[in-house]
Amino acid sequence: MNELLELIRGHFYIVLKIFALLIIGSALTIWLSRMAARSVRKKFSAQQGLIVSKIILYIGSSLILISLLREMGFNLTALLGAAGVVGIAIGFAAQTSVSNIISGFFLILEKPFEIDDVISVGEATGVVLSIDMLSVKLRTFDNKFMRIPNETLIKSEVTNITRFPIRRIDIKVGVAYREKIGRVREILVDIAQKEPLCLNEPEPMVVVTGFGNSSVDLFLLAWAVKTDWLTVKNRIMEEIKVRFDEEYIEIPFPHVSLYAGSATSAFPVEIVNQGSRKKKPARDN
Repeated sequence: MNELLELIRGHFYIVLKIFALLIIGSALTIWLSRMAARSVRKKFSAQQGLIVSKIILYIGSSLILISLLREMGFNLTALLGAAGVVGIAIGFAAQTSVSNIISGFFLILEKPFEIDDVISVGEATGVVLSIDMLSVKLRTFDNKFMRIPNETLIKSEVTNITRFPIRRIDIKVGVAYREKIGRVREILVDIAQKEPLCLNEPEPMVVVTGFGNSSVDLFLLAWAVKTDWLTVKNRIMEEIKVRFDEEYIEIPFPHVSLYAGSATSAFPVEIVNQGSRKKKPARDN
């Protein structure tokens, strides 16, 4: 009877140690990862803080797992040997994952973008949520979650839209050939200068880009802080339509003219609805 009680007592202590190790170890690991992430974010960046946080979580979880197995009486030497064999087999089967991990290290070292940056990869554009060892997570502007493997990012052309504090606004404007380019330029520059969110340095400018089929094509180039880019572009485009209407400046649309000859007036065209005509019956003589 005493031996049974001692056995129960010994198992009770082991279970108690396992629960204490699991709860206290997990809480301590999470607390350390969060504190380390805050400290790194203050001194460096949010991306590096996230990386340090995950490294501490991985190391802490591994130590907790090893301690739990040891308390439960497992032979760690045999387990490590078996894990080595299994690891080799998994390594051959997970070459894509290894490639993504290596690509993730290059992304972390090169830092082409950071968390909260807006990037464009192919047809995908969104805000960077996290940069992990296997993939990068994005939130698109229509609120979709997107996961892009690190290997794809290394091999693709990535555009960081918000890397610099200011962005240029390019607005294409077409005016009729009869309009005076100088007058149109003055109006466009005036619109940009009167927009309160538009920057004065670099100053706005207008560039003639070509002669279209029915219009002279111009570009209004203005600058704004990256957070105000969309607002400024929308305001300027609305104001262009209002000012052009007030100044009687024509924004043309494609026209098609038919001529009977190279130096004659326009060829008149008459459309006849053939279906509405009815054949008259023949009269008897």
